[in-house]
Amino acid sequence: MTPQFSELPISKYVQEQLSTNNFHTSTPVQSSAIPAALTGKDLLATAQTGTGKTLAFLIPIAERLLQTRGAGIHALVLVPTRELAIQVEQQFDQLRGRKLRKGALVIGGASERQQIAALKTAQFVIATPGRLEDFLRRRLVKLGDVQVLVLDEADRMLDMGFLPAIRRIAETLPKTRQTLCFSATLDPAVAHIVGDFVQNPLRIAFGSTSKPAASVKLQAFEVASNQRLALLQRLLSEEDGRCLVFVRTKRGADRLTRQLRKAGLAAGMLHGDRSQSQRNAALADFQNGAVPILVATDVASRGIHVDAVAHVINYELPQLAEDLIHRVGRTGRIGATGTASVFVAHQDRSDFRAIERTLGLKIERVRVDGELAAEERSGPVVVQGTPAVMPGSKMVRLPGEVLQRYAAG
Repeated sequence: MTPQFSELPISKYVQEQLSTNNFHTSTPVQSSAIPAALTGKDLLATAQTGTGKTLAFLIPIAERLLQTRGAGIHALVLVPTRELAIQVEQQFDQLRGRKLRKGALVIGGASERQQIAALKTAQFVIATPGRLEDFLRRRLVKLGDVQVLVLDEADRMLDMGFLPAIRRIAETLPKTRQTLCFSATLDPAVAHIVGDFVQNPLRIAFGSTSKPAASVKLQAFEVASNQRLALLQRLLSEEDGRCLVFVRTKRGADRLTRQLRKAGLAAGMLHGDRSQSQRNAALADFQNGAVPILVATDVASRGIHVDAVAHVINYELPQLAEDLIHRVGRTGRIGATGTASVFVAHQDRSDFRAIERTLGLKIERVRVDGELAAEERSGPVVVQGTPAVMPGSKMVRLPGEVLQRYAAG
């Protein structure tokens, strides 16, 4: 059993802010990383998404800022996406109370004038590497007072090509800073690169970062391509909670979202061609439950953390095996349970087996019998599986009126 925050070596003020926001019990990541970070040593931590790692670095940052006097930026967090930067800033807002200043964002798609103004009094900055590098090049920000650097989702930042920008940013920071690095995966190549930014780090790992969390029920539907849409609608209509649906392309996200809306399901979408305001709105609607279905591409969804996602559906297979872990990691977060489904069309079977081999997984299959075209007028499509795959679940049947909508559309 992990300790209460009151049992960790953190100040009474931070404990009060945590309690006010209903944070009482730490996660394993937090109970290990927070005391380690408070020693001032560099940290290299690997953990699955949904383990509470954001607070694991925000609490040490808050403690550092409470002890720091004077102007200047004293803490810097680099993240891969604008959406994650906003979420980190929002969580810090809960933690800072009245004693600490608001964090400043340096991200694209937002008012540059407002960001420059916020930097004038900021002690804490959350930024995407490309945007911050641009600000440095134009001499809009000074980082000579930074005491703590956090690389959040370091593997993702490297995947997205941010290494040159991170290097140039690090060159402007004091050599005596503390660096906290958090990564969902840490293969030898990533570890070698990240090693350039830390000095004799404490290394901690939490669970398997190459497999889904134990709290996630994982299942694969063997389904014909022309049945995927109807099966998806049925799964979505039976789910009470938030559902995140992954596709491979921006065009595919547009098309699937239109089809779901035509079928009467409230669905939003998230992909790289959406404006920042559209992406923020879609994420906010999904977070507050106004739109319980979000269709997303892998790139657009990187770094998004939404609590209480009940079901992740891989409508299309990811291009990379590790992306399946990142997708599935959106559910079953911080001890909650969740379901993750993978749609496997006939032409995808060899690719899916390759993903299983790469990840060392064997995912239970659920077979979808019957041709959708033949069932549209006469009866249901039946999903057959074993109790081990879907304990307590009913056979999935598609009502005739549902199928007729697809036949007409």
